[in-house]
Amino acid sequence: MMKSLQDLIVRPELQLQGIATGDLLSQVLSQIRLTGDRVYSCRLPAKGRMKLEARAAHVCVLQKGCLQVSRGVESPATIDSGDLFLLPHDVEDLRIAAVKGPAALVVCRFWFDAQSLRAMLFALPWLIRIRREEAAAWLEGLVHYMLREVDDGQPGGALMISRLIDLIVIRTLRTWVHEGHAAGWLGGLADARVARALRKIHEQPLQRLGIEALASVAGMSRSSFSARFTALVGRSPLRYQNEWRLTLARDMLVKRSARVGEVGIAIGYESEAAFSRAYKAFFGCSPRADHKRSFRSGRAARE
Repeated sequence: MMKSLQDLIVRPELQLQGIATGDLLSQVLSQIRLTGDRVYSCRLPAKGRMKLEARAAHVCVLQKGCLQVSRGVESPATIDSGDLFLLPHDVEDLRIAAVKGPAALVVCRFWFDAQSLRAMLFALPWLIRIRREEAAAWLEGLVHYMLREVDDGQPGGALMISRLIDLIVIRTLRTWVHEGHAAGWLGGLADARVARALRKIHEQPLQRLGIEALASVAGMSRSSFSARFTALVGRSPLRYQNEWRLTLARDMLVKRSARVGEVGIAIGYESEAAFSRAYKAFFGCSPRADHKRSFRSGRAARE
């Protein structure tokens, strides 16, 4: 079980634009960006199979019946009435079938922004299931409101649907971590020693922390810490630290008016050229391209 999340409070000394505040999990989840565009109800006859749109992610709530979800030769997962399941990757190779009678469910379709904390998205499993008892306090009301919004048809409805899908996905991931089910990248938050190092990185994102300093924070030897951090997070400690700083830099460039050179220096690069090389290697585009795109979007919104 996740016991230490409430203690992972970040109190940054440097109030730089673009640096998230709040608990560590909120910092991580705040970097996830997605666009949802459709919510609909679906009914399956007994033994009926469900076809979801390829190249899209989905979050589904089973309202009645029982489903089996399988992929390739892996053992199928059983979804019971009242459960929620998140399919964060392409569903083209999945098989979803009703068992033990007909089934009814609510389906939300969305896409992750490929640039939003890619290391975490790639590390998410093919299926995340939240049991009814784990989601009962929040799921029913949210789904009810979402379906009402779909039927309402008032102006602004598409934006409301997208925001509600955003909310249900983030709430699902938060529940997944709190209940101790998270593996891979987010699983690092459930490990007390790795979580202490993650907290340190997030508390001081502009400070270059070496392996020895981070291992000391975790209370481990250098070799043991590096191996455990890499196994859980999917990145070495220093690589993760650098990618987190670059993620914050992108947030500053996209949402704020800071100049490229200023952002690079703010996150610890000695020159704009070095910052640009690292940025392009990680995101696949230059920081100036993101800055210009943000400027054009802002100007279009004002016009």
